[in-house]
Amino acid sequence: MHAPRLFTVFILAVVPTLASAADTEWRRYSVPSTGTSVDMPVSIFTSDAGAPENGTGRRFFTEDRRADLTVQSIPNPGNDSPGTFLAKMRPPSGIVYKRVTSSFFVVSSIRDDRIWYNRCNRGQGSMNCVLINYPAAEKRQWDEVVTRISRTLRG
Repeated sequence: MHAPRLFTVFILAVVPTLASAADTEWRRYSVPSTGTSVDMPVSIFTSDAGAPENGTGRRFFTEDRRADLTVQSIPNPGNDSPGTFLAKMRPPSGIVYKRVTSSFFVVSSIRDDRIWYNRCNRGQGSMNCVLINYPAAEKRQWDEVVTRISRTLRG
């Protein structure tokens, strides 16, 4: 009679779970040179991975490196609209979700069993962005976290 419970406990101990957004420690992260800022789940993204490939900002990993978060400002010297900027970046085909407004764009898709999510807000001479990559199999666990990060992006 106790075997099913032991099996459940074993599975929960082996498969790491992501805490809900409400149970997570959050702090405001800012890119000093541009003022771009976002609420960041510091209890999830615990490892500083250095500067991003493009623009200014920072990249972070989860302890197990299965997920990453990049906060960055990318130069937009022509002050292109979000739609024009996105087109110039030539995103990969197969985008599952796309929303473009006059002040921001959001694109998301799945590549190599990982969801990638990118939101950029139009700033003065820059696009201020968050990029999040995480296992597609954990989509439900990440939904609240990704939503909060996206909605708190300023700059």
